Amino acid sequence: MNITIITGASSGIGQEFALQLDSLFHNMDEIWLIARRKERLTELSLALHTKCRVIDMDVTNSASMNQLSELLAVSKPQIRMLVNCAGFGLMGAVEKLSLEEQLGMIRLNCEALTEMTYRCLPYMRGGSRIIQMASSAAFLPQANFAVYAASKSYVLSFSRALGQELKKRKIYVTSVCPGPVDTEFFDIAEKYGKTLSVKKLTMVSADKVVKKAIRDSREKKDISVCGLPIQAFHVLTSLLPHSVIFHIMKFCK
Repeated sequence: MNITIITGASSGIGQEFALQLDSLFHNMDEIWLIARRKERLTELSLALHTKCRVIDMDVTNSASMNQLSELLAVSKPQIRMLVNCAGFGLMGAVEKLSLEEQLGMIRLNCEALTEMTYRCLPYMRGGSRIIQMASSAAFLPQANFAVYAASKSYVLSFSRALGQELKKRKIYVTSVCPGPVDTEFFDIAEKYGKTLSVKKLTMVSADKVVKKAIRDSREKKDISVCGLPIQAFHVLTSLLPHSVIFHIMKFCK
């Protein structure tokens, strides 16, 4: 049985991956939709042509992850694609945000993504793909977005290294690093603070980000950056000292 697993599938980019992969890959037996909101997942499953398995779970919960592993062991699927989209961010100074919320970002964005990847790898074979949602925030430490940016730097570094390890198995890993995307993300992210106005000028649709991510994954690229402004930002952060960029960003508020 060939399957695709998508975490964070109840909204935003995860939902968009489900919609686009459903229309592109007709040889997939099932799409496993994973998120906490069962109603959203069920609604999405009814909109897809591919058979879906709705798995309402918290990927940061150890008992739930053990149950997923048991399901994999019983089903023995071939995971053709794993898409890790579960994640969230909060804007605000480290000393102002609660410790629980900041550790929650690390658990979901870093630990859960790593665990999901680890548990799925035994069921992947040559030609399988892993798509990890990082962010352009991974390119540069960001004041008032410190933990989120750091967590996405982890995702980018982990995924690129993993891609090198898995080359011999012909399993390909792509890190998706968009700038601001028009999703529910900012409903949570701006709970305590606002993003820079200049960042929102680069906002793109989830449809565009996902379309490029799938294309880049097919082309075995290790990173997918959508849109000229963010591509330019990526180049800038690799060429200029970060101290210079920090100084420039002070005038972009």
